[in-house]
Amino acid sequence: MVPNYTKVHIKFKLDNVSYNHEDLMEVAYSYVKEGFSYQQELGNFLLDWLDDKDYIMVKTSGSTGKPKNLRIKKQAMVNSAIATGDFFKLKPGSKVLHCLPSNFIAGKMMMVRAIVLGLELDMVEPSSFPLIDYEKDYDFCAFTPMQLKNFAKYLNKIKTVIVGGGQVSNPIKESIKNKKPHVYETYGMTETVSHIAIKRLNNFEGLENEAYFNTLPDINVSKDDRGCLVIDAPLLSDDKIITNDIVEIHSDTCFEWLGRFDNVINSGGIKLFPEIIEKKLQSKINEEFFIAGKPDDTFGEKLVLVLESDTNNLDASIFDELDKYEKPKEVITISKFKETTSGKIHRKRTLEQIKF
Repeated sequence: MVPNYTKVHIKFKLDNVSYNHEDLMEVAYSYVKEGFSYQQELGNFLLDWLDDKDYIMVKTSGSTGKPKNLRIKKQAMVNSAIATGDFFKLKPGSKVLHCLPSNFIAGKMMMVRAIVLGLELDMVEPSSFPLIDYEKDYDFCAFTPMQLKNFAKYLNKIKTVIVGGGQVSNPIKESIKNKKPHVYETYGMTETVSHIAIKRLNNFEGLENEAYFNTLPDINVSKDDRGCLVIDAPLLSDDKIITNDIVEIHSDTCFEWLGRFDNVINSGGIKLFPEIIEKKLQSKINEEFFIAGKPDDTFGEKLVLVLESDTNNLDASIFDELDKYEKPKEVITISKFKETTSGKIHRKRTLEQIKF
């Protein structure tokens, strides 16, 4: 029997205390009234989750455009929680660490998984370096790439880690290569109710290195005439979800992510994917940066590297391993990038400051 969103699992615990529906409602009110800011965010979500409506309103991160409010069915969130629990073998009583903001879908889903699956959840203040009990073992945790980078040497206390919200750089992958936990990169968005596909990053144990994302059960993928991912997930959405992510489809449950349709650079008829070039440069540039297209009379667009710095001290040799058309024609410096509310680089708003 599929759990209903109105139920709180009898095994559910928050910070080592058991709660039923009514008790959890009281905790939510107290968080909103007198909690720290991250607890207030959690309290507001819990009040929404525990009310009589069959949906919640969720705000997108705004990383690819203006943030917008979406109506998501609570039962879809339950279905997502069950899929994650089944895949990662989470059981009632499993111990999970929650260190993500509760005002975005990833943080909300950590709480929903605990409530629905009967997990024992410890909540700590979201930060780039979460302060946790290093003596305690956890079965499951979700990190951002920055948190994973900062927390890498402490990972042995966690059995399974998922990481999302941005690309995982090669240096981060290298830092977790020999760590005990199984670490997975996730693909998802607000519209898909958190992740719908995963890719293992370490501990291959004789398995072939996973270069592509594989979907969770009952989710199929295809692509539209733009080459963008189309997601068919009937338990999460009544309609197919059409994304702006350019992909290569390897099967109806496996795909390779190439980049954002919004970011593709057309330089003299050559299509260039900034995210692929950025991945090649991640280990060579210490400052924040991204690849963009600058208007050009000859090529339509020319490829440039935008660097968060007051000066350009990059050695041109860092571009030697790039393909001919991938090499930046110019390096543009800017003292501070614009960011989304979730801390991601806002490419469009940053480029507007440069005024090409």
